[in-house]
Parts: sequence; structure tokens; C-alpha cells
Amino acid sequence: MTGARRIMVAMSGGVDSSVAAALLRDAGHDVVGVTLKLWGGESDNGCCSISDVNDARRVADHLGIEHHTFNFEDDFEAHVIAPYVAAHEAGRTPNPCIECNRHIKFARLAERADALGFASIATGHHARVVVDPRNGVRRIARGVDVAKDQSYVLAMLDQRRLAGLELPIGELTKTRVREIAADIGLRTAQKPDSQDVCFITSVEKRSGFLSNRMAFTPGTVVDSEGTELGAVDSVELVTIGQRRGLHLAGGGAPRYVLDTDVAARTVTVGARRDLLCSTTQVDGVVWSAEPSWGPLDVQTRAHGSAESARLDDDGDGCATITWDAPHLRVAPGQTVAFYLDDLVLGSGTAA
Repeated sequence: MTGARRIMVAMSGGVDSSVAAALLRDAGHDVVGVTLKLWGGESDNGCCSISDVNDARRVADHLGIEHHTFNFEDDFEAHVIAPYVAAHEAGRTPNPCIECNRHIKFARLAERADALGFASIATGHHARVVVDPRNGVRRIARGVDVAKDQSYVLAMLDQRRLAGLELPIGELTKTRVREIAADIGLRTAQKPDSQDVCFITSVEKRSGFLSNRMAFTPGTVVDSEGTELGAVDSVELVTIGQRRGLHLAGGGAPRYVLDTDVAARTVTVGARRDLLCSTTQVDGVVWSAEPSWGPLDVQTRAHGSAESARLDDDGDGCATITWDAPHLRVAPGQTVAFYLDDLVLGSGTAA
């Protein structure tokens, strides 16, 4: 980074965003910390609790930078909570944190930063922004710390959003981030990482949250030939590939969820090999820059690894992934990220 700029840092109250703000301050930039108030209900994990807001404010005070809180609860309800519930009602398995990134942190927040005259926004994600010297195209790349890499959850960002984005800790390991935080006396130095969806408490869990917002559909568990094996209280809470929580009789080989059908009130189970497929259909395809059809690598989980495949354009934002080797079926609603080596090319959603 060259030249001092006015940068808005999204501070979640965790160690990563705390160190991101510190590094930008030390580089001579005019840094302002912002914490987003997204969820008005109970929260005991994730990044929306009152203690997280307080941690962010105290870190900002320690660093000697301004701190503000923006209330985006209405946007969060419209773009994250409502689609999350609707996806479950349709029998899909959504990624709410990715939708929060797409609509709130890298859209709504970026718009607010632009309106307030900030040159850039920054976050504490373990990923990098790289620029192609030939044409100035910016892309997300994997973070240096492979075990903490978060490029997958940023795979929806296009050139407009990448133009004003800084990821200061992408070149650091998590161990080094904590060392820096400890060296400058940040209260978040040893704070555990957030692991869960911020609006799902550890007490009520997903079932409790959804039960207050939708009606559950009891269903029958069957094998691929239609033989009844058991029952579930809610088809909407079952996901492709699930093994536990089906309350099936013990004995025999493990059985996995192969399909769910809310309308038919059925959950189909079978052997793990029955989950293998040669193709995956995706919709909502977006690219960081120009489309990159053909051979590439595809990652289907935040902490998974990318696998070789071919991506073919089906039109209207839809595509077909043809796997080089048989691949476990991807639950509808899950994000799939497209890579070329360490560079993110784009993403889509399993149909």
C-alpha cells in the first residue's frame, strides 16, 4: 500500500480485525473502526453479541482510532434471515455467512463507506487481494495460512467490490496475528475464533431458531427402493450427506442422506458410494472478472479443498460442473467457489 488513505475497518470484536486495524494505522492511514449491529435477537456466538461490540470499541480506544456502530438490522433481516428461512422451507441448505458478505459487509457497508468519503474498506479475513500487473484486474487469493484460509467466503466479490478492499492480514499466519495482538496489548489477542452462525444460539440451535419462523414438515425415511426405515420430525432440517440424527435402527453399514423432498415428506438414505456423482448443477454464477469456462478447480466447503473439474455455461447464470473424479453430491443451496490455483475466479450455488 502506498500513500496515506482514509480506510474504514470492519471490526467484529475478534483478533483478526483488531490486528487489521492496527496494521493499517501503523502504515500511516487514517483508520476508522466500524462494528455492524446486524442481529437484534439473542446471540452467544458468532460476531453479533454485545460483548463483541464492546471488544471492538475497546480495541479502537486502545489503538487511538475512531469507532462507530452501524445498525443494519433491517438489511440483515431482508437479505440474510428471510432467505435463510425460505431456503430451509424449500429443502435447501443455505450459507448465511456468505449472504451476509454478499449483501451486507461488501455491499451495504461499502456503499456507506463511499458515501462517507472513505477510499477503502478493510476486514480481517484470511485472504489476499492480488492485482494483475498486465490489466489491473483484482482478484481474491488464498491466505498464506492455509488452515485459516477464507477465500471461499469471498468468492462472490466482483471488480466493483474488489476495487476498494484491503485484507491486511492475508499474508500472515494466525499464530503471527495473535503474536502481533499480544505485542501491542490488544484485549482480543487470545480470543477464540467465531465458529457458528451469529443468530443461532448454542441453546436454541438451528431447530429452535427455525421453529419460531416456519412450520416443520414431519417425514418418512426410506431407502432408494422406497422401504420405510424410520421418521424425522422435520424434513427441512435434514441435509444431503447427513449421517447422524436420523434415529435409524443400528447395525449394518452407515447410511447417509441422498435426497430430501419436502413436498413428498420423504428423506432418502443409502450408502456413501450412492452420494458420488459425475456432475453438479449450479445457478447464480458470478465472476470476479471475465468468465472462465473450461477446466478449473472447485471448492464446495469453507474448509474443504478444491478439486479438478470442468465448468460449462448453461446460460442465464446456470452452469454444469463435470468432475474429473466422482464427487460427493453437493447439498442444494451451498456455495461452490471456482479457482485457478490460489486465485478465486468466481462462484455459484448448487442447484
